[in-house]
Amino acid sequence: MVSGVKIHSKAADKAQSVILTDDALTFLAALHRTFESTRQSLLVAREEAQRRWDSGAPFEFHPETTHIRAEASWQCAPPAPGLEDRRVEITGPTDRKMVINALNSGAKTYMADFEDSSSPTFSNLVNGQLNLRDAIRREIDFETGGKSYKLVERPCVLIVRPRGWHLDEPRVTVDNAPVSGSLFDFGLYFYHNAKELVKRGHGPYFYLPKMEHYLEARLWNDVFDFSQSYIGMAHGIIRATVLIETLPAVFNMEEILFELRAHSSGLNCGRWDYIFSFIKKRRADRSAVLPDRKDVTMTVPFMDAYVRLLIQTCHRRKVAAMGGMAAQIPIKDDPKANDAVMERVRQDKLREVLAGHDGTWIAHPLINKIALEVFNEHMLGPNQYHVRREDVKVAAADLLNPRVPGKITDEGVRSNISTSLAYTSAWVGGNGCIPLNYLMEDAATAEITRVQLWQWVKYNSRLDSGQYITAEYVEKLIDELAPDVSKIYPGVKEDNLKIAVDYLKGQIKKEWPSEFLTSDLMPYLAIADGAEPMWQKSAL
Repeated sequence: MVSGVKIHSKAADKAQSVILTDDALTFLAALHRTFESTRQSLLVAREEAQRRWDSGAPFEFHPETTHIRAEASWQCAPPAPGLEDRRVEITGPTDRKMVINALNSGAKTYMADFEDSSSPTFSNLVNGQLNLRDAIRREIDFETGGKSYKLVERPCVLIVRPRGWHLDEPRVTVDNAPVSGSLFDFGLYFYHNAKELVKRGHGPYFYLPKMEHYLEARLWNDVFDFSQSYIGMAHGIIRATVLIETLPAVFNMEEILFELRAHSSGLNCGRWDYIFSFIKKRRADRSAVLPDRKDVTMTVPFMDAYVRLLIQTCHRRKVAAMGGMAAQIPIKDDPKANDAVMERVRQDKLREVLAGHDGTWIAHPLINKIALEVFNEHMLGPNQYHVRREDVKVAAADLLNPRVPGKITDEGVRSNISTSLAYTSAWVGGNGCIPLNYLMEDAATAEITRVQLWQWVKYNSRLDSGQYITAEYVEKLIDELAPDVSKIYPGVKEDNLKIAVDYLKGQIKKEWPSEFLTSDLMPYLAIADGAEPMWQKSAL
């Protein structure tokens, strides 16, 4: 036992015996005791910033860091081994089969996800850590149903995404307080695998989600320095790519890179979460109401400005500017429809490579061929750092431009409701990544659907038919569509569907939308895992 540390779940006991060792828990406790107060202060700062924006304060580039943006001489660390060429990255959760298939996919890297594509049951988290540990040591091969799963000789490079700073891990406490989900995921992976990864020619590489301010990047950098010293590793071995997936973060990109410059490997366009954040952070701004989700594409003004500025910023500092997700999955029973969908994927990847991106994301191994073909044709070297995009001039007004061609339709409302109910039901049931309408959906899509419905109700928006979108109208549609969720997500459990229905009905009537549904619904997972009720925090 480690003094002050308690584990509040017996789930995945075999994996716990390997992963939650006394030495690893001692390291987690050290991280918690060193950095938890800073994390909490930064979360309070987020709330204070939101109140300022609600009161009309502008979103703007920080005046106190003008000198950092103006200084042309500083650059980030050079690419680490295995990260020189990232033209296609596949992402997904950390179950054993997925880990093998992703590492064997032929993509350049695999982002193993403890965040939006993972429902953080304790079993998923701890077994996921064990699966990654075994994969790194090439001990992951297994057989099931008469089929053998084995790693290829040269699997792609592994990158791990821990949860964001806002999430607690309630099933592990230190000094009677839950540990940070970020530090739990990062700490266990780093402690068990950092030296082994370096020995095998790579290193501990990460994607960092949901940041809103450069001081949050500074905290990550401090965690990296502390952790490398703790295990006796040279500083600068860690690399981290930051997802720019919140509206505040787009005004902090130079500063985020500056704070992480000894460990930075670039920025990524987290497109779905960025739309979610655009709505949520501008919750008090009636002018920021957006049309149907399908109309908010990467070519609308505020998204295009975000992409162009990110590429320019990264290449100015000599790091990767990663493109967004292709969530499409093949339509096996309809070749004509599949061809049309795959052509849309091709055009999206072409847009990215011609804009100057150094790589892109895919969610399904069969999309890898298309993405590789596009990048291989148009990106002849390992990256496009030389594409400086000095033509780009992006002002705050461009990043905030709410003009999006499109309408709010009954079909759009219905689609948001069905998607929200299906994904939320799956997440509460322990599945964080599900196929819906030939798209591989994660929490980001559920968040967009939730806040869009809230926004339309809040501002009494009208459908293209002229009908007002009221809470009563949306509730009626929720009741109408809920029985059909099993058609798009077979196997949904009635208890989980009821949780999703009640949650969505509550959300559309709130003064302000909740920050994250994953925070709101975490108590259901924690209680199911046996965590004591005293550790639960709920915004339900």
